Amino acid sequence: MRGPLGAVIGRYPSSDGNAQMGGIIRHNRKCRDVVFLVIFIAFWVAMIVNSSFGFNQGNPLRLNYGLDYKGNVCGDRHADPDLRELELRYWLNPNQVYQSGVKNSQFRLSDARSICLMDCPIPSEDGLNWVCDYPEGDIRLLIDDWIDRNYDYFADLTPELRNTSLQLQGPCYPVIFPSVNVYWSCQFIARASNVSLQHWQQMGGVNIIEDIIIDKSIHRSINSRSLVLKRYVADIGKAWPVLLVCGGILPLFLSVIWLLMIRHFVVGMPWITVILFNVLIISVTMFYYFEAGWIGNGAIYPIIGEHDPYYHVPARELNHLRAVAVLMTIVMIVAILSSIAIVRRILMATSVLKVAAKVIGEVQALIIFPVIPYTILAVFYMFWFSAALHLFSSGQVIQNDCKSNCCAYDLGLKRVSCDRCCGYSIHYTSHITVAILFHLFGCYWATQFFIACSSTVIAGSVASYYWARGETSPEIPFLPVFSSMKRLVRYGLGSVAVGSLTVSFVESIRFILEAIRRKLKVANTIPESWIGRVAFYSSQCCRRCIEWIIKSVNRNAYIMIAITGKGFFKASEIATELIISNILRIGKVNVIGDVILFLGKLCVSLSSAVFAFLLLDTHKYKSAQNKISSPLFPVLVCWGLGYVVATLFFAVVEMSIDTIILSFCQDSEEHQGTAQYAPPLLIETLNDQNEMQRLTQ
Repeated sequence: MRGPLGAVIGRYPSSDGNAQMGGIIRHNRKCRDVVFLVIFIAFWVAMIVNSSFGFNQGNPLRLNYGLDYKGNVCGDRHADPDLRELELRYWLNPNQVYQSGVKNSQFRLSDARSICLMDCPIPSEDGLNWVCDYPEGDIRLLIDDWIDRNYDYFADLTPELRNTSLQLQGPCYPVIFPSVNVYWSCQFIARASNVSLQHWQQMGGVNIIEDIIIDKSIHRSINSRSLVLKRYVADIGKAWPVLLVCGGILPLFLSVIWLLMIRHFVVGMPWITVILFNVLIISVTMFYYFEAGWIGNGAIYPIIGEHDPYYHVPARELNHLRAVAVLMTIVMIVAILSSIAIVRRILMATSVLKVAAKVIGEVQALIIFPVIPYTILAVFYMFWFSAALHLFSSGQVIQNDCKSNCCAYDLGLKRVSCDRCCGYSIHYTSHITVAILFHLFGCYWATQFFIACSSTVIAGSVASYYWARGETSPEIPFLPVFSSMKRLVRYGLGSVAVGSLTVSFVESIRFILEAIRRKLKVANTIPESWIGRVAFYSSQCCRRCIEWIIKSVNRNAYIMIAITGKGFFKASEIATELIISNILRIGKVNVIGDVILFLGKLCVSLSSAVFAFLLLDTHKYKSAQNKISSPLFPVLVCWGLGYVVATLFFAVVEMSIDTIILSFCQDSEEHQGTAQYAPPLLIETLNDQNEMQRLTQ
């Protein structure tokens, strides 16, 4: 059993024999959980090494652009030749494209001969256009001259090279099918130009197969899950200004405004928060409907640039947006009904927020303090996102081992070559997957660590205020926030590291279990008996309850770490016993206070999502080089970043309430039900009969 904290919290004799107040702040502290601090430092070293691997092996251009037949990434200025303006992948031989789409064919589209162009070629209306290979060997043209001639030097070829070109072996190939730019790949439209095809046949060219397969083969490749995921990750890199504004600056501004309003307009804030939350959740849902094309004409479209309005290309990204729109509709309905259900409890929330407003008014530096962890996290996220783009695009470019006929004229060798005609692919290994998963876990752990540090500092500052009776006295440091920071850095980083690791580990396990559950659901392996179903869904409920309990215990453990200086596990034990013994007093206070604060965080993050939708709906992100495939990922990232920033700032209110209530309970427990250290401003609120009835019943 734990002993009373009075020996720590109350007065203790100083070296000169006089009693001093505020022993909580200075007495009997030492470094705790050092082993976990060492583990955390080792984790940071591993993060740097892991990121260095991504920077060395990755190339973010691979997320958007394809490879040519030489293994170069389109748009790469360091390629040979220089491809800085040539971003579109074009398949030269339509028969190879057809062959790659035939059922049971061993020939793959990645082996079809492709080059990088500036725009997709179109057939001539009165003749035959050609697209020729990169100029080299006896073809003495600069790349710029080749581009200016629309990639055509057929007229300069020798009779031998013209003959191989008519055999679809290059170096020049006919433009028979129109094509459109679908996510930086020229997708053929299976409607051959009659004029061009007639000229080709008159010149003695080999038979070119006309079939819808040439359309479907390219579309199937462009729409594959792996390429869709790459485009989603690339969208984050392209939309970095939106992430900076909507995921960083805007939530910072809104969070500070919210704290100031809590300080000066506490009575109306719960009502404003609930109403604003409902408006924002409806707005975000409507934006998803707009982007999905169910409202208006603003549906995302995969074709870049001008195209035939009657030609439609389905996109997996659009299906994902529609699925999210349906999900948001369900969330919106549940959220609105839940907010209506808590309306009757708003007065209790007002009472709870008054406690925090009083503390913030006394320790005003708390409003500014979250800027410090915010700045640290901002620098971390910049590094993390850059490393993530390189990790997702890492891998080795290796030539395929194809066994099909893919002979083509090699201008460098001056002959038709069938030895090295296979295409190139990016080869991914299992260690790349592990590196990405570690990078994702590292982001979550680091985020939880900085949030925990911020919470502990706030708890220490509020504890200083409470246990000095709320008076501005010599016992309270002039800047309690910075004194609390100093104690954290000197004694408590190891304890914070183990607490944040616990949350991260539980969340990772939850993610894995959720993935398994979805697979079981897709595989229809959910138990058919009602007993089995009850057990299945009960386990999900228990899992979520355990997750919530761990987060709650962690938060209260940080408070006890700040108060007592104990290690994480001992502080968790003290906090748990204190909560259990005062469950009626703490329960409703924490629940209703947490609900309002949670809605406040969602208001900030939903505002970030709304503004992200608005910024992404501009011409810059809907055309040419900066076009994003879908607003889904950038909006979700802005939403998440907004929530993290709001969590940092709202922790001022959250931790103030929890610290004051825990301290008040401990104070009352040690003094026969009468708090001795509660400052006058708090006694005024907590001892009010109506307030106490709401807090304890």
